Amino acid sequence: MAVRKITEYPEKVLAEICKPVEVFDEALENLCAEMFETMYDAEGVGLAAQQIGLSRRLFVMDCEGIKLVAANPEIIEQSGEQSSAEGCLSLGKVPAVVVRAAKATLRAQNEKGEWFEREADGYAARCFQHETDHCNGKLFIDHLPKMRREMIVKRFKKEKNWK
Repeated sequence: MAVRKITEYPEKVLAEICKPVEVFDEALENLCAEMFETMYDAEGVGLAAQQIGLSRRLFVMDCEGIKLVAANPEIIEQSGEQSSAEGCLSLGKVPAVVVRAAKATLRAQNEKGEWFEREADGYAARCFQHETDHCNGKLFIDHLPKMRREMIVKRFKKEKNWK
């Protein structure tokens, strides 16, 4: 297995609505293993395929005791509200407070193509929503007011020594 390079903002792939996963084979299992390895290496709790440059509706996560592969994910139910700092490996983990649902139910397929539903609350629910957003071409900063979003991007650019 190999640690992949993390795709960073403003790469175009991060804003794309991804293509569905249609083939569930050994190559997909190997990709998922590499995604977990990459996520752990970057000290993240979730990683979407776009974050390694692939336009696929796929993410992995290991958060609050929930470790899973989610292909073709969708949030089918949400309730409540939580407001907490959130970051992203594609934005150098620069945090911002984002309002999300407190509870979320994820429907997806595992690496074998089997459909499942999983409910979570708190941080794990936030991870479901964050990673599913990636599959829909949205970053967490897209949930922020324009001025706050610009401040986060400016801070990220400063950390990267961009002009």
